[in-house]
Amino acid sequence: MGLFDMFGKSFEDQVQEAINTVGATTPGVSGLHAEVHGKVITLQGKADSREAANLAMQKIDQAVKADNIVNAIEVEKAPEPEPVPEPVSAERFYEVVSGDTLGAISQKYYGKASDYMKIFEANQDILDNPDLIKPGQNLRIPE
Repeated sequence: MGLFDMFGKSFEDQVQEAINTVGATTPGVSGLHAEVHGKVITLQGKADSREAANLAMQKIDQAVKADNIVNAIEVEKAPEPEPVPEPVSAERFYEVVSGDTLGAISQKYYGKASDYMKIFEANQDILDNPDLIKPGQNLRIPE
């Protein structure tokens, strides 16, 4: 304990009282304690977030007239979020073999040969004519 102020409570007692109140009323903060050196307070403990640690420091600052407050509250690392799985590509591909037509491929994937234009439109970067496809071409088959 330090010397008693003219007003009754020592600075250390004021800090301890503030620590007890703030520790009990600040969500996300646990094990709050302080080291006092003169009129400098070093806060220690654990917090769920940087915001909770800062809130505790602000409350102490409002409760006690210190020259300086050092916030050494340890922010617990949040658990790593589970990795988001790569989205499954909605695109399918088909490699053209000898004898294929867009109508036949359309029949295979859509159940209707008349939907061949869907395949042609999705592959205009490699097809100029829906009637001219070549073995070995990889065609996008849209949903």
